[in-house]
Amino acid sequence: MSVGPTGRSGSTGPGAPDGTPPAAAPPDPYGPVRAHGYARVLLTAALIGFPVCLVAFGFLAAVHALEPLLYDDLPHALGLAGTPLWWPLPMLAVAGLLTGLAIRHLPGNGGHEPAEGLALGGPPALSALPGVALASLASLAFGAVLGPEAPLIALGGGLAAAAGRLTRRGTDARTVAAVGAAGSFAAISALLGSPLVGAFLLMEVSGVAGPMLGMMLVPGLLASGIGALVFTGLGDWTGLGTYSLTLHDVPRAAEPTAPEFGWALVIGVAAAVAGTGVRRFALFLKGRVARHRVPATVLMGLVVGALAVGFSAATGKPAQELLFSGQSALGTLFHDSAGYSVAALLLLLLGKGLAYCASLSAFRGGPIFPALFLGGSGGVVLSHLPGLSLTPAFAMGVGAMAVAMLRLPMTSVLMATLLLGRDGLTVMPLVIVAVVVGYVVTLRLTPAPAAPGRTAAAPSAA
Repeated sequence: MSVGPTGRSGSTGPGAPDGTPPAAAPPDPYGPVRAHGYARVLLTAALIGFPVCLVAFGFLAAVHALEPLLYDDLPHALGLAGTPLWWPLPMLAVAGLLTGLAIRHLPGNGGHEPAEGLALGGPPALSALPGVALASLASLAFGAVLGPEAPLIALGGGLAAAAGRLTRRGTDARTVAAVGAAGSFAAISALLGSPLVGAFLLMEVSGVAGPMLGMMLVPGLLASGIGALVFTGLGDWTGLGTYSLTLHDVPRAAEPTAPEFGWALVIGVAAAVAGTGVRRFALFLKGRVARHRVPATVLMGLVVGALAVGFSAATGKPAQELLFSGQSALGTLFHDSAGYSVAALLLLLLGKGLAYCASLSAFRGGPIFPALFLGGSGGVVLSHLPGLSLTPAFAMGVGAMAVAMLRLPMTSVLMATLLLGRDGLTVMPLVIVAVVVGYVVTLRLTPAPAAPGRTAAAPSAA
């Protein structure tokens, strides 16, 4: 055994007598960041963030303007005395027709399938963006139980990537991906209450790790910060607000107690079971909808409308409380929870959950906000039981249901914590326990993907 110049056994230096060539230096993992071209990527991300945010703000403004126009102003214009109980039925049928036609006849399949969760497959082509915008606008504005985050991610990424290609011909695929990700960051920068939540969301969804994470994340954070400023400025200038997921006047939360940690285990398991059921039922319906896209989407719209009509007839509450993403209704539910009986809350949970399944299977939008609403509603119901107060129950329900639907534990903890502001930090230990339990149980309930080439009849390994 030889000893090299360093004195360590088995090592050979440049002048080793056996003539072994010196080991090659390892590649610099941060080389792309140190390269001169990386500064151009940051500059491009900063410049593209502004127009992307204008488009994202305009899309959200259109959705929020159409909701009262369709459900309040249109019945009045038709001479009806208020909004009839049956009004959601034709609205959702039209939504199904428009969405189905956009998915079938426009490029891009209307965007990502929400029943499959939230995933990034690279920025969509520019030709696919009109179909994404039309399908999601028809879904969200008419009352489908979905959120705006998925179409915003697609629109922001697609526009940014297209702009990056146009401004610099011959741009490599890695740069286009970084610029496209920055556009997605900018588009949802203020939607989830903080640019940091959007950054964690896209980081976990993309699955990028190591040095590549920094290369992709830094331009996105820059675009996200600029986007948050743009959203805030446009919201103040137009008087429309920022469309941000925030709660105000949150009741003070006491320090976590031992019974509440026990409830965190219960809420985590319950959310995992409920989220797995919603996902499986939505995927089951999705397979049937895809065979007859337009008529099946209209049928799913009628199902959502019928659920809203039934909820309104049974509880006396407006049908809109069951429809839409739940982003605006989440704060109302939290602050006015005393105005709901337990029976009304249970009906809301059941109806919203079924409408969520139908919307996931056929319409276009994102899965986040309805999941937060369902988790918050479940927490409000459980807060009537001994040993659990409203604020921690609400926060744990939001976080656990988010992780059950998204399988993104860091993002779920951040959303539930930042949603409640200062009191979110107080209940964060409870949220973490509920999210971790929900995450593990959800993965245990989810069957592992089949190995390539393995037949269904092949025995599985222990």
